Amino acid sequence: MDIIIAGDGEVGMHLAEALERSDHNITIVDPHEELLKMMESHSDLMTIAGDSTSIKVLQKANVKKADMVIAVLHDEHINLLTGILAKKLGAKRVIVRVNTMENLSPESWRIYQDLGIDGIISPEDIAAQEITTLIKQTAATEAYDFAGGKLEMYMMKLDENAKVIDKPLKEIADRFKHLDFKLVAIHRRQNTFIPHDGDVLKAGDMVYVITKPTAMRELMTLSGKQKYNIRNVMIIGGGRVGRITAKRLEKDMDIKIIEMDKNRCYELTSALSDTLVVNADARDVDMLEEEGIKSVDAFIAVTENTETNILTCLQAKAYGVKKTIALVDNIDYIDISQSIGIDTIINKKLIAASYIVRYTLGDNVSTLKCLSGIDADIMEFVVPDGCAATMRPINRLHLPEGAIIGGIIRGEVSYIATGDFQIEAEDRVVVLALPNAIKEVEKLFR
Repeated sequence: MDIIIAGDGEVGMHLAEALERSDHNITIVDPHEELLKMMESHSDLMTIAGDSTSIKVLQKANVKKADMVIAVLHDEHINLLTGILAKKLGAKRVIVRVNTMENLSPESWRIYQDLGIDGIISPEDIAAQEITTLIKQTAATEAYDFAGGKLEMYMMKLDENAKVIDKPLKEIADRFKHLDFKLVAIHRRQNTFIPHDGDVLKAGDMVYVITKPTAMRELMTLSGKQKYNIRNVMIIGGGRVGRITAKRLEKDMDIKIIEMDKNRCYELTSALSDTLVVNADARDVDMLEEEGIKSVDAFIAVTENTETNILTCLQAKAYGVKKTIALVDNIDYIDISQSIGIDTIINKKLIAASYIVRYTLGDNVSTLKCLSGIDADIMEFVVPDGCAATMRPINRLHLPEGAIIGGIIRGEVSYIATGDFQIEAEDRVVVLALPNAIKEVEKLFR
C-alpha cells in the first residue's frame, strides 16, 4: 500500500516503523526538518517537511494515489482538516487521531464520515479502557479479549512461588491437560521467543497465555498469583486518561485523583461525581502519606511526564501497593520499567499502532493488538474460504518461525489450538507473531 503519515513527533515515527516492516511504501509529512533528517538516515522512508493542511504539501506527497492517509499530530483540528483535504484530493482511506470526547460522539462521527473520514482513533480513550480492564483483572499485567471474551490473552510475571518454575513446558502440558490455556510467548531478559516443548520456565519470566475464561482461576494458581479485590485507587494526573479512568471506576471503587494544575482540578470536580480531587504534587512523599497511600490497592500514574509516572509508581510499590500502572511515552523505557517492578506499562504509541495497522492488513483481520511488554502483535483473523490455513491440520501448516496459533472461535464455541485441530472457513483464529513473521502469517490467512 502507498501510505502517507502526517505526524509531529514520535507517534508518527513509531507508526511508520511498524508499517515499513510490512513492505508498505511510506511517506511522512512532518513540520520538523531535523527529525525527518534523522529518520532518513535510519530508514528508506520518503519524508516531506511541511504542513499537512497545505494542499501543495499533500500534492507533493502524491496524495491522489495514496491508499491511506493517517493523521496523528497532537492537534486534533490539524488531523481532521488533513483528513478532509486528503480525501477530497483523492486518498482512498483516511484515519485521524482526536483528543476530545466531543469528537468521539456518534453525532460528530456521522458528520466526519460525511466529510470523508474513514476512521477515528483516540489513544487516550483506549488507554483508559485498558487500565479499567486491568484494575478489574488483578492477576494480569496485560490483558485483551477476543470475540467478546470467548478467548482471552493475559500476560503474567512468574513469581518465585509459581508451581511451574523450573519445569519444561511439555511436563506442564501433560500434567494439566484439563486446563484450557496455551502459552504463546515468553519474555526473558529483554528477549522474546515462541516457546517449545523443551523450554523451561524461570522466575521473573513474563509469559503470554491464550485461555478460556473458565481456566483463569487455576492459571492464577499455577503462576503464583492470588486474586485480591481492589477498592481504593489513587490516580496521579487528571488529564484525559486519568479523567476517563476515574469516570469508569468511580461508581464501583473509591477513587482519588492527585493533580498539580488548579484549573484542571476545578474541571475534574465538575466532570466527576464520586471522585475526590486533590490539588497537589505527587512527587511529594509526605503528601502521599497524608493522602493514605499505605491503604491504596491500586496506583495509576498517567501524568504527561514519563519519569514522574515511573518514580511515583516505584514509591507506591515501596509502600506496599499491590498493583501499579504507569503511562510511559518513551518506548525504550518499557522493558526497564517492567524489570524494576512496575506491574503494567501503558504506551499511547503502541495503542495508536494497534488500531491503525489493522487497517492495512485486509478485511479478514478483525482485531490487532501491539503488545506493550514485547515487540510482537496478536491478531484475530476471520478465515476466508479456500485460504491455506484451511488445507491441513495446524501441525502441518508450516507456520513461520516466530508465529504461533493460540486459539480458535467457531460460532459461539472457543477452542485452544492443538496440533491436530482443523481450521475451517469463518473461524476466528488468534495468532501471536513476532515482527519477522507477520507477512508470512498474513499469506496463510489470505
